[in-house]
Amino acid sequence: MSLVKVNGVEFHVIDEGEGIPLLMLHGFTGTAAGWSAIAKELVSRWRVVRVDLLGHGLSSRPDDPRRYALELAASDLLGLMDALGIEEFAVAGYSFGGRVALHLAVRAPERIKALILESASYGIADPSERAARRARDEALARELEEQGIEAFVRYWENLPLFETQRRLPEEVREAVRRERLGQSPAGLANSLRGAGAGTQEFLAPKLSGLSLPALVIAGSLDAKYAAVAREMANLFPRGRLCIVEGAGHNVHLERPAQYLEAVAAFLTEHLSSQATPAGDAASGSAC
Repeated sequence: MSLVKVNGVEFHVIDEGEGIPLLMLHGFTGTAAGWSAIAKELVSRWRVVRVDLLGHGLSSRPDDPRRYALELAASDLLGLMDALGIEEFAVAGYSFGGRVALHLAVRAPERIKALILESASYGIADPSERAARRARDEALARELEEQGIEAFVRYWENLPLFETQRRLPEEVREAVRRERLGQSPAGLANSLRGAGAGTQEFLAPKLSGLSLPALVIAGSLDAKYAAVAREMANLFPRGRLCIVEGAGHNVHLERPAQYLEAVAAFLTEHLSSQATPAGDAASGSAC
């Protein structure tokens, strides 16, 4: 574990394993530690780089919300990989981290060997809907600053989006809760303001121009993001859809074995020096 300075900010990084690198990006209110169980199963075959995104965990928390912009996040991550001596890499992102990963792929597709998007979005097409989402995120950011992290976490974990996580073992839910409670209210608030869904460029028109292999994952119980995943997988020229049965929004938490099966097959296909023909490595996988 280390702090790496890039573009005037510091990122907390966990860098483990050897081989072709895989950059893993957490969701909103998460940290690099949230990938621990998944990373443990991957580091024997790939170099796994996990990072706390700005405003989260031990990484910097700039005062200016504009510093959190997704375009700047992409530039920061490219600089981070440069600092680690990594030119080409795969990237996996969950939810907010998936949106960051998508901007990264659009920014530097020549450096991305494979893209894994879990419960991610390519943005909001309608300008009025984007504006409304920005307003909601600003209101939520103010509440977070005024009411504190405990009240925010109670609200956040009771969103319908996370309803399916209530059936998880208590120790798993407690670990997620501790991760959320350890966050900085100011960092999360500025992340909402600067990198919320309402600030994101609508990227759907750009996906057809990306020739990189993309695995798009969603849970069958997360109707909204499963629908987005189906649309997004079709936009990528080399897109592959993975709908995991019985999972909600956080597939890697709720169905880790199925997530790992699908991801390992995809990475084996596209990162191995002796790659299998397209589609063969996915046979027998969770998808």
